[in-house]
Amino acid sequence: MIAPIPRDIPDLPAIPGIPSPAPFIVPATAVVAPVRRPLAAIFRLLVALVTATGVAIEMRLGSPLHVLSYFTIQANLLVAVVFAASARRAWTARRPLPAVLTGGTLLYISITGLVYHLILADPSSGFSMIGGISPPTRWQAVANQILHTAIPIAAVIDWLLLARPAPFAIRHATAWLVYPLAYLGFSLVRGAMLPPGTPARYLYPFVDVDRHGYVGILGNTAILGVAFYALALLVIALDHVRPDPYRYRGRRPENRISSPATSGLK
Repeated sequence: MIAPIPRDIPDLPAIPGIPSPAPFIVPATAVVAPVRRPLAAIFRLLVALVTATGVAIEMRLGSPLHVLSYFTIQANLLVAVVFAASARRAWTARRPLPAVLTGGTLLYISITGLVYHLILADPSSGFSMIGGISPPTRWQAVANQILHTAIPIAAVIDWLLLARPAPFAIRHATAWLVYPLAYLGFSLVRGAMLPPGTPARYLYPFVDVDRHGYVGILGNTAILGVAFYALALLVIALDHVRPDPYRYRGRRPENRISSPATSGLK
């Protein structure tokens, strides 16, 4: 008589000298089929095209080398490149861009919009760039609204409504501040190399050494640095609690075990 096979077969003891096999992890892309997102692709492509248009207008109206020196232009160029690449990935159902890149782009364009509206365009801030100058021409006004208002708002809309939450970490907030710090060094070195009296020697009023001195610049940038870091932490916190816009939009997963037959017998 044959003994019944036990229901649970215990694991065999490990053989001395032979390491146990590492656990096999199946990547998510092997389980979840890639999904095309045409709405996100079209929106991001439009944002990239509008951003490039605004930058092109600014470069056409002024010296390209001088225009490219501004943080606003650099941040918008980054938006144009990142959104164009992200649009292609969404259209072809490829993996999204690295979170540290998309999060940094969102932070920099948000800084552009907030600094302009709260500091540079506010006559009471003490660092206004609109007082005592002639009103902008029609094309200057168009480019100004595109780069400082429309694109920051569009980037936030894309993040909240068309992007899945990313694995942001606290260390990303520190990494994102490397570029603003490097830009500060570039702006100070550029101003020191230009002769006194040069128009727009220092690109922004809060880093104007002639007006505030290096001690005043240190205080201004310290305050802005703390504000930028707090904004980066806010982006990370909101990304962890905001809902996933694509969580309930995917297809129901197919049963890989049972047969797809429609008859009663399977």
